[in-house]
Amino acid sequence: MSRFLHTADWQVGRQYSNFAPDDAVALAEARLSVIERIADLASEEAVDAVLVAGDVFDAQTVSDRTIRRLFNAMSPYTGPWILIPGNHDAALAESVWTRAQRLGAVPDNAHLALRPKVLEFAEAGFAVLPAPLTQRHTQTDLTGWFDQAETPLGLLRIGLAHGSVQGILAEEVDSPNPIAANRADTARLDYLALGDWHGSKEISLRVWYSGTPEQDRFKGNDPGNVLLVDIPKAGAEPRVEIRPTGQHPWIQMTERLAVSSDLDQLIAKLEQQPEKAVVALRLEGEITLLGKQQLEGSLSVAEARFRSLRYDLSDLSLLATDEDIAALHADGYVGEVISELRDEQNGDAGEIAREAMAILASMLLEKQAVGGDA
Repeated sequence: MSRFLHTADWQVGRQYSNFAPDDAVALAEARLSVIERIADLASEEAVDAVLVAGDVFDAQTVSDRTIRRLFNAMSPYTGPWILIPGNHDAALAESVWTRAQRLGAVPDNAHLALRPKVLEFAEAGFAVLPAPLTQRHTQTDLTGWFDQAETPLGLLRIGLAHGSVQGILAEEVDSPNPIAANRADTARLDYLALGDWHGSKEISLRVWYSGTPEQDRFKGNDPGNVLLVDIPKAGAEPRVEIRPTGQHPWIQMTERLAVSSDLDQLIAKLEQQPEKAVVALRLEGEITLLGKQQLEGSLSVAEARFRSLRYDLSDLSLLATDEDIAALHADGYVGEVISELRDEQNGDAGEIAREAMAILASMLLEKQAVGGDA
C-alpha cells in the first residue's frame, strides 16, 4: 500500500491589504504555519510522499525570506515533497523557483517538478507524472503527455496538475488551464492530484482537488483541508480522507432585522462562531435607537473575539420609536430633533440623518450613565 498527502494552493506570500494591519499579518503568517501542520501530519501518518499541486507561492515576487521560511516549514517531514508550479508561480525562465534554487533554500527531499517528465520513486512503489505550468495561462491541456508516458510495471501512476477540469469547473477556477475530464482513464492513472480549486472536491474516484489548506476567501466550497490518500496497489481504487488543517474559517453573514428578537438571534449567532474566524457581516432592515446601542456593544465584543470582523450597516435603517425617545428622556427640543431626523432618514439626506440620530442617542445614553454613576 502507498499513502500520500495531497495538498495545493498554499499561496504563501499573499498580502491581505483590505484588512487591518494586525489581521493582515496574522492571516499571512497562517499560510506558513499551516505548512508546519501538514508536515507534522505527514510524519504522524507515515505517508510515502506529500503531493503539492501548484500555487505554492502567491507571486513570483515574494521575498527571499519568505522562500526560506516556506522550505523551513516543511522540515518536520523528511520524506519526499513533490511540488509543481501553478498559475501564480509558473516555472518561467526566471521564476521564484529558480531563485529558490540559487538561494540554496530547497532541501534534498523537496522535488521541484519544473518540467514534464516522469519522477520515479521505485522503493516507495510509485511514479509521479507532473504537469507544471511554465506560463501563467495556457489553452493547451498540459496533462496530455501522461497518456504516452511509460512507467515501470507495478508502480502506481500518480498525476499531479494545476488547472480546470473541462466541463466541470471551467467557469469557476482562477485560471483557464484546461485538464481533460477523462485524463485519469486515458493515462491509466491510479490517482490524479489537482490544484487551483480552493475547496476539497471529488471529481471522480481517482481525481480530486485538495483545496487550499488555509481558507482565504468567503466561499463555502469546503476549504481548509488536505487529503490523505491510500492506494492498496496499482489499479485499486484510492481511499481518500479529508483532513482539516485550517485555523481561520471565513464566514459571510447577511442578516435582516425587523423585530427585537432578530437582534437577540443575531447576537447569539455571532457568539456561536469560532474565535479565530474571519467574519464579514452585512445587516439589512430596521433597528431602534436603543437596539443600535446594543448592537454596537455586541459588535465591539465580537471584534475583540474574532481574528477579523468587518461589518456593513449601510442598509440598516434607524427607527426612533416613541419608546426610544422616552427611554432617552429626549423631551422638548431634543425630542423634536430626533423626530425630525426620523422623518428625514428616508430622504436624500437619509444616511446623514441616521448617523445624526445614532450620535445623538449615544450622547444621551452617555449622559444618563454619567448621571447614574454620580
